[in-house]
Amino acid sequence: MTNAEWAAVDRYLVDTVVGDADADVLEANAAAGLPAIDVSPAQAKFLHLIARSIRARRVLEIGTLGGYSTLWLARAVGPQGRVVTMEYEPKHAEVARANLDRKGVGEWVDIRVGAALDSLPALEAEGQDPFDLVFIDADKVNNANYVRWGLRLTRPGSVIIVDNVVRGGKITNGHSEDAAVRASREVLELMDSEPRLDASALQTVGSKGWDGFAFALVTG
Repeated sequence: MTNAEWAAVDRYLVDTVVGDADADVLEANAAAGLPAIDVSPAQAKFLHLIARSIRARRVLEIGTLGGYSTLWLARAVGPQGRVVTMEYEPKHAEVARANLDRKGVGEWVDIRVGAALDSLPALEAEGQDPFDLVFIDADKVNNANYVRWGLRLTRPGSVIIVDNVVRGGKITNGHSEDAAVRASREVLELMDSEPRLDASALQTVGSKGWDGFAFALVTG
């Protein structure tokens, strides 16, 4: 199949099972000049359903961009829940805040601007309750560090999801000099070796090309 065929299938899935895809949020992101690296609508609803299925009330997202996945996660936790999302770029965070407020979920979302590896220790120091779900979709070279932090901020039964781990199939190349590929291999190997995680990974195709995500259950 071609990329065009993958994209056509994605459109069909949105029309049949996703429903309202909040296209206005993606349009606002594009108008603001943000890169089109959001999760797809089908992926966003998948995240939403995972969060609902585990009855998540506290979600940590690393990598906000324009708030598209944040919106779906916020709707999953509802007004009694909380999404803490971390974004390095102030402009991206500003666009995300406008999107989330316009969609009526802004009060459920705490956006923290700055390097996540600086924000995460500060978050831990606040002594908040553990997170039920962690979604990692930020700078790929730090994925393993983010998973380690996810372990510190969750509890047994929580879920950690890492996006973009297949890299167009390049993860099979153990000699790759691509930093993102090397980081993806590192995070998958960490998930395999870490005794407190039980993990799997899936490759995906669609409007976002050929990639995939890793899914881990915190067991201890």
